[in-house]
Amino acid sequence: MAILGISCFYHDSAACIIVDGKIVAAAQEERFTRKKHDARFPSQAISFCLSFANISPVDIEAIVFYDKPFDTFERIIETILHSWPFGISFFVSALPTWIKEKIFTKQVIKRELYKLGFKTKTNIKFSTHHFSHAASSFYPSGFESAAIVVLDGVGEWASISIYDADANGITLKKELRYPHSLGLLYSAFTLFCGFKVNSGEYKLMGLAPYGMIDSDQTQDYIKKIKSELVQIFEDGSICLNMNYFKYNTHMTMVHQRKWKTLFNLERRKAESEITQEYMNLALAIQTVLEEIVLKIAKHAKFITGKNNLCLAGGVALNCVANAKILEAKFFEKVWIQPAAGDAGGAMGAALAYDNLNHSGKNAPERFTPFLGPSFDQEEISNCLNTYQLKFEQFANEELLASECARLLDEQKIIGWFQGRMEWGPRALGHRSILADARRFEMKEHLNIKIKLRENFRPFAPIVLEEEAKFYFQDDYHCPFMMFTNKLKKEREVNSKSPFPAVTHLDGTSRLQSVTAESDPLMFKLLSEFKKKSGIGLLINTSFNVRGEPIVCSPDDAVRCFLSNDMDVLVLGNVLIRRDNQDPENLKVESRPLLLD
Repeated sequence: MAILGISCFYHDSAACIIVDGKIVAAAQEERFTRKKHDARFPSQAISFCLSFANISPVDIEAIVFYDKPFDTFERIIETILHSWPFGISFFVSALPTWIKEKIFTKQVIKRELYKLGFKTKTNIKFSTHHFSHAASSFYPSGFESAAIVVLDGVGEWASISIYDADANGITLKKELRYPHSLGLLYSAFTLFCGFKVNSGEYKLMGLAPYGMIDSDQTQDYIKKIKSELVQIFEDGSICLNMNYFKYNTHMTMVHQRKWKTLFNLERRKAESEITQEYMNLALAIQTVLEEIVLKIAKHAKFITGKNNLCLAGGVALNCVANAKILEAKFFEKVWIQPAAGDAGGAMGAALAYDNLNHSGKNAPERFTPFLGPSFDQEEISNCLNTYQLKFEQFANEELLASECARLLDEQKIIGWFQGRMEWGPRALGHRSILADARRFEMKEHLNIKIKLRENFRPFAPIVLEEEAKFYFQDDYHCPFMMFTNKLKKEREVNSKSPFPAVTHLDGTSRLQSVTAESDPLMFKLLSEFKKKSGIGLLINTSFNVRGEPIVCSPDDAVRCFLSNDMDVLVLGNVLIRRDNQDPENLKVESRPLLLD
């Protein structure tokens, strides 16, 4: 009993396959095409899922799309008519794409599936966008019942949804509709601060701690946001002042002249200097977002009465806001699956269909994020031979972990490639760059020399779970890097963090905790590093450079390793040292840097 879920045509296209109620494989198309946030039909992701599951197209019971394009088109038409004649240019520019592709999504999907060996009479179903998000979070959570809150830009009409979920299914309790959207409000500030919409929101979140909350300017920004841009109600619903926004009638987010007058600030040009004004503005909108999210969570508790909360949608990737929900203790447990954004809709669409049509067949009791491709030692060796790289092969994991811990303790930077690729936008220890977090200088070195990105960007720690309980204030499991946690005051050394490279200015870290069960090899590496350094914690950042997706294959890993100053590359049980190589073999054909 196999079900294929698909998300595509907007951003972050992906595929997921469910077999007999179990999540078997899932991956984003960008990892195969090497085009970040690729929105195209996920042909390669589907091919991988079928191959890994050992399923042929004839074995698929249903293909489920995560969205209802006709409902979205209806929303666009109604919005244009309501704002006539101001939206005519938006309608004219958007119409060709809709006529060519999105209105006829079912036919486009069938055409693309036919190329992959599916029959022309393939059974294609459609889920609603927010229901897909809700299912993607609830069914893998392991909760018997929960409130579900979905927060994103927009899906068909909905921008905020609250659901009540239990063994009988998922029931919509309340929703807020477009154009009033928390996700689009945050994206508008993302654009105004010089970052890219649907890509740079995490940069805005990372910039916020550099703002000064007690400054008159930041407080003035907060007041102006709440008095001029958004009206906030006690239940968390919002009403945007659309005189300041243009996304409903134009191919842009904001009315730049009005924003300039309101904040006495020009829209920042991409790649230009980030001044304190933009840092303060980032903090202001992050503060407002947290206030709204807390009100929504509190209301979800009130109308559902549930003890558990599941979060989904792009806004659920805001780990700072997520931590505020935990701190408020409205719920006993909060769960967010790692691909909370649109890619996760592929998983949710498949799970929703499975649970509606095959009662009792839920996702695994213990969810794992490692759902992508893996590569055997022969494939790795063939790749290294192609690049003529010298390598060492270790007989067992203990020896490998011990040697890597020694190198990390010596301030070496390691590209770490193990097992199945992670599901979601964050590296969780299988496609990671690892480094020692005890020196602040490591943050700057990684950003500038390795990741080739802005220096303000923070790094996250990967940490033994018992170490997390020792060093951080809140005792909760963080397997997917979805929450920030504050360093305990008593763990500071001379009033400073013992691992400054992963501690934000506000004293928090976006940590990922590891157990022997969740990732045995990473657990061994962290344990070995603790023996040598006294701390079972490392910098964990995604194995990629700016503008490229996280690496998927050994070839991707080698190319990334050769393109920057990483010291060591580990592929499975193979270790490659940069200083052991012939200089001629360290050259790689450059790829254009696509700034994100």
